[in-house]
Amino acid sequence: MAEFSLPKNSRPVDGKVWPKPQGSNNLKEFRIYRYDPDGESNPRIDTYWVNRDDCGPMVLDAIIWIKAKIDPTLTFRRSCREGICGSCAMNIDGTNTLACTKGMDDIAGTVRIYPLPHMPVIKDLVPDLTRFYAQHASIEPWLHTDSPAPEKEWRQSREDREKLDGLYECILCACCSTSCPSYWWNGDRYLGPAALLQAYRWLIDSRDEATGERLDDLEDPFRLYRCHTIMNCANTCPKGLNPAKAIAEIKKMMVARQV
Repeated sequence: MAEFSLPKNSRPVDGKVWPKPQGSNNLKEFRIYRYDPDGESNPRIDTYWVNRDDCGPMVLDAIIWIKAKIDPTLTFRRSCREGICGSCAMNIDGTNTLACTKGMDDIAGTVRIYPLPHMPVIKDLVPDLTRFYAQHASIEPWLHTDSPAPEKEWRQSREDREKLDGLYECILCACCSTSCPSYWWNGDRYLGPAALLQAYRWLIDSRDEATGERLDDLEDPFRLYRCHTIMNCANTCPKGLNPAKAIAEIKKMMVARQV
C-alpha cells in the first residue's frame, strides 16, 4: 500500500467562530478556508454567519459582505461579478465554480468554501496560478500566418467561425484544470484541460497556418496524452464548455496526420 505524507502545516484545523449578526433570524452559515503564509500555524476553517436580509443572493456577495461587515482580513480575488473574468473561481460546496454566479439558495445548509484544489495557496482563497498561465502562454494563443497580411482583416466564413463556438468562451478561471486528477499529479508536464482547449481553438481556426507546428508541440506523452477522459473538466466548467471533447479532437488530429 502506498503511503503519502502531507506537507508541514497543510492539514486545516478548526478556526475562529465569529459572532452571529444581531437583528435578523435569516442567517446563512459559512465555513471558509483561511491561510496566512506569514504565520507558522496550520490553515484553519473559520465560521461566519451572513445576514441574508442585508446581502445579495450570490456566494460572492456573501464573501464581500463578510469582508466588509465582519472580517476585513479575509482575502480573495474578484473583479467583474458577471462570470466573465474568472477571478473569483474557488471550490464551493465541493465543486469548482465561480462565486459570482453561484447562488446561496443553490446550497442546502452550510456553505463551505476552499481555494481551488491542488494549487499552492498565496493566502486564504487566492491560489498561485503562475504555472497555469505559463502553460496557456506555451500554446501560443494567437494567429500564426505565413501569408502576407491583408489590408483590413483575415476573413473567415460563417461555417468556419462557428467551429470556434464552445472554445473561445473559455475565461481561464482554472476550474477545469484544478478538478482534473491527471493535472493534480502531473501538473508540471501535463498542460491540463484549459490550455488544451485553448490549443484546439487555434488548431481549428481556418485563418491559422501553423497546424503542423502546433501538433508537433503537443506530441508528447505528458503534454497531451496524460488526459484519461475522466470528464471532471466538463462537469465543473462554469461556462458549460467541454475541454475533454476538445482534447479528444486533438488526439484525432494526431492520428489523422499519421494516416
